[in-house]
Formats: sequence, structure tokens, C-alpha cells
Amino acid sequence: MNFARSVASLWESTGIIAFTGGQLAMIAVSLVLIYLAVEKNFEPLLLLPIGFGGILANIPVAAISGPEGFLGMISMVGLDTGIFPLLIFMGVGAMTDFGPLIANPRTALLGAAAQFGIFATVLGAVALSVYAGMDFTLQDAASIGIIGGADGPTAIFLSSRLSPHLVGAIAVAAYSYMALVPIIQPPIMKALTTPEQRKIVMKQLRDVSRAERILFPIITLGLCIILLPTATPLIGALMFGNLVKESGVADRLSKTLQSSFIDTVTILLGLVVGSKLEAGVFLRVETLGIVVLGLVAFAIGTATGLILAQIMNKVSKSPINPLIGAAGVSAVPMAARVVNKVGLESNPRNFLMMHAMGPNVAGVIGSAVAAGVLLAVFM
Repeated sequence: MNFARSVASLWESTGIIAFTGGQLAMIAVSLVLIYLAVEKNFEPLLLLPIGFGGILANIPVAAISGPEGFLGMISMVGLDTGIFPLLIFMGVGAMTDFGPLIANPRTALLGAAAQFGIFATVLGAVALSVYAGMDFTLQDAASIGIIGGADGPTAIFLSSRLSPHLVGAIAVAAYSYMALVPIIQPPIMKALTTPEQRKIVMKQLRDVSRAERILFPIITLGLCIILLPTATPLIGALMFGNLVKESGVADRLSKTLQSSFIDTVTILLGLVVGSKLEAGVFLRVETLGIVVLGLVAFAIGTATGLILAQIMNKVSKSPINPLIGAAGVSAVPMAARVVNKVGLESNPRNFLMMHAMGPNVAGVIGSAVAAGVLLAVFM
């Protein structure tokens, strides 16, 4: 009898009997993310750990993403507190070249225009709460809207403060859309520009001096402190990393921030974000609403950047290819690469990468500023 009970207990503890349909579905979704990373090379540094984290989170019995599981503990320390985004921003700052933005400051307007999707989606989240019966507060709406900036760290930072219970779904949506930029943006870009506009060749950017590069992070942080202190955690981390790089006197720190430091945080963040794909947490109507709104926000941000770039091209003395407006979202450097690719498809001599990096890095600053505004209003 004891032997029979032991066998029954062992059988009940196996994955074969413990798996639920939801867990199997989310494992399938996670495998799709891994496929996109491996076969399609869609942001593998993000999708590979996210996909594998999703598999680990849906293993029955083990409770890897639970409070006592190793992914659950990492999430509590780095994701729930909002520390990981700040660490990521330090590394991003050390890897970012603000030269194209300094050389052509007007492209900052394109980074700002792309943030329109954030605020439009805040209204959309409120509308879902009122008319579709979803239980979103104003704080939830603000957290969902930030997905439109296509900036995963900023989305995590804001939602961890305004809507901690939505961090998982928002993080997954934000990072998924960042990785899927090559699929989402080109149709919008081609729909809102003409073949002739996509062929426009822009003038080469001027050289930016070392003094300008060093002063930029200091001045940017100073303006943030004066005008929007709530955004200084993100802006401060970003500008610190950039100053370490541009100073030229701390190569060891700069190399560490650009390599082992950000790589370590990215691995942990990716696995933890993936752990939020747990079936019991992710398969809810509210999560579907967040995913849909995030896509709408991203599409609106791309569209508004393109539209403003067209207006700027009409009033500017020097030609501006409207495609660079799509890079105003904060998916660095993927959005700039997509702009360059679409530009080359229209004109093999049309290299837009450096021109697109201006609005792209401006988008990083813009999404952080938008997060600061939302914190100031809804905190």
C-alpha cells in the first residue's frame, strides 16, 4: 500500500500530469519568441532570454517564477523595485552616440513627435476601462501608454511605480514590440510616404567636437533637474553612462558599462521579463488589452514621427527624408536600422543610418521625459 501511494505521489509530481492547457500555450508562445531570435535574428539579445524565461515560468510544480523561485527572487530585487531599468540606462548611455543629434538638433522634434503615441494610448486605456469593462485606473493607463515609446526600461521603471501589478504584462509587450520593429514599422512607413520621398538623399552631418559631446550630457541633465526632476533617475543614469564614454578618461568604466555590465543586467532582465509569461498571470483579458493598446501606441508614435518629418521637409531649406521620423521611437538602434533598410530599398545610394540615429537617440530622451511627466501627474 505504501509503495502504491509513493508511486501515485511520484506520478502526480511529474510534468506529464501537472501541465495545464494554458502552460502549454505559453510555452508555445515562448518557443515562437526563441524561433524569431534564432532564425529571424529579431533582437536575439532580448527575445532569447525572454523566450527561455517564459518556458521556465510555465514548468509545473517547480514554481521557478514564484516568490521562492530563483526568477521570482530576481524579479523582486530588480524588476519590482525598478533598479534594472536604471542599470540598463547606464549601459545604454555608454553605448550611445549623441553626435547625430548634436549635429542636427532639429531631429529632436521627431523624437518628441513619436511620443504622441504614449499620451494617445493613455486615453485609449481610459476608454477601455469605461466602455469595455476593463479595470484600468489612471495610473494603469499611464503605465500602459508608455509602451508606445518602444523603450522597455522606461516602461518597467514607470509601471513599477504607478502600477506594480501590471509590470509583467507591460514589460513583455514593450520588449516584444521593440524586437518586432522590423515587422511592424515598414508597412506604416511605406503607407505614409511616397516612393519619391523615400528616395530623398540627405546632406552629410557635420563633425561634432569633443567639447560638445562632453557638455551635452551635463547640459541635458541640468535642464532635466530644473524642468522635470521626476525624470532625473532615468535621464541621470543615461547621461552618466554617456559622460563616462565621452570624457575619454575612464576607458575601463566605459568598456565595462558597454559590455559585461549591461550584458549581465540584460540576461537577468530578459529572463525575469520572460517569467511574466506565466499562464496564470498572462492569460487574462486585461493583458490582451495591454498588448493591443501597446501595438496601437507604437503605431501612432511611428506615424506621428513620419508626419512631422514630412512637414519639416516641406519647410526646410535642406532636404529631409521623411523616413527618419519613424526612428523617433526609442527602439535603439533597431528603428534606425529599419529606416536605413527601407531607404536603401528605394535608393541603393541612400544611407540614412546616421541621420536616423538623431531622432532615435532623441526618442530615448523623449520617452524618459514622457515618463517623468506621467509620474509628476499621476504619482
